[in-house]
Amino acid sequence: MTTTPHVSVVLPTYNRSPGLRRTLASVLRQHAPTRRYEVIVVDNNSNDDTRAEVERVMAGDATVRYVMERNQGVSYARNAGIAVARAPILAFVDDDVTVDADWIETICRTFEQHPDVDCIGGRVLPAWEAPPPAWLTRDHWAPVALLDLGEAARSINAENRLCLLTANLACRREIFERVGLFRTELQRVHDGIGSMEDHEWLLRFWAAGGQALYVPQLSAVTDVPLRRMTRRYHRRWHSGHGHYFALVREQEFEASKVGRLFDVPAHAYRTALSDGVSWLGKFVRGDMAGAFLFETRLRFFAGYFRTRVMDCLYRVRPVPPGNTRVAPF
Repeated sequence: MTTTPHVSVVLPTYNRSPGLRRTLASVLRQHAPTRRYEVIVVDNNSNDDTRAEVERVMAGDATVRYVMERNQGVSYARNAGIAVARAPILAFVDDDVTVDADWIETICRTFEQHPDVDCIGGRVLPAWEAPPPAWLTRDHWAPVALLDLGEAARSINAENRLCLLTANLACRREIFERVGLFRTELQRVHDGIGSMEDHEWLLRFWAAGGQALYVPQLSAVTDVPLRRMTRRYHRRWHSGHGHYFALVREQEFEASKVGRLFDVPAHAYRTALSDGVSWLGKFVRGDMAGAFLFETRLRFFAGYFRTRVMDCLYRVRPVPPGNTRVAPF
């Protein structure tokens, strides 16, 4: 393929060849006759038949490229895809996601219509393996990587900080030159959960004056297996998320007018105390779904607090970009 594509699709994968097969089929089954695109499958050191699956697709479709990234972690994989991508627009999708048939066309058309926009994202809707439990409402969508901001397009910037997901995201290449790549010390590794590589990149994106757009027509569907529909999984996710959040040191959250204890701002203790009271009230009244929501907030605080205490005890400072620090969750 000698002609420069309009879009480079970066698809990290790790030991999910059946899901990868469906993802690739959806990305390659596009209604975009005037758009050129390539699909870069980044194999993050899989030990299943991922490579054979990709090579089978490559034999019949020259738009697919295979890259091996031995360094474990989704940030390493995405960064490897960015490094070899040839298009001015980079689109990201995960290996448990399928995209709509007009996905590429929507990406190209949106950037053409909005030259001031650096990044766009859209819906990530669920394909439940089984009917979800009653407590798994939209309040609990973060651990299962779902997103729906409504029917209308919405501007996203430093004044309106709405999060997008890399499971369905597209960016102009030059934004990575301004903002940098995904930080590897905050990434998901193997089955680790609660990571913040997406959110931390958005923090730098907003700080650099980046302009994003939520596009409801840019739609994707992700698998939600049974194991992610358990309270145990959600407890683990929020504990892990608290750990990574402690590493990120988000400026607005870390500000404290009163002081700090164990390097935790005072307002975080107040919020945890309020959440504890609310949990107890819901529990006593028998509102188990309401109680679980506040329990997850307490789990987040516990993960955050534990990481800060360990940092204080062992005098560990935030890990500089480029190093890896894996959460024990």
